[in-house]
Amino acid sequence: MVKQQNNPLHGLTLEFIINQLFLRYGWEELGRMINIGCFKKDPSVKSSLKFLRKTEWARKKVEQLYIDSFC
Repeated sequence: MVKQQNNPLHGLTLEFIINQLFLRYGWEELGRMINIGCFKKDPSVKSSLKFLRKTEWARKKVEQLYIDSFC
């Protein structure tokens, strides 16, 4: 098993990341910070997970925002 000491996202689920960002910023601010529809039109954790799991570029932006915000 490889340890990921330098990966600040190790052990965090995408759902946890979205929830933490939502609690800190809210959907409106997240939509301004990252211009993706799942944060702007009828946002929810479920719809965000569905979109971000299929869209790597958007997921990377969300993960980077989490790192910048909490790490």
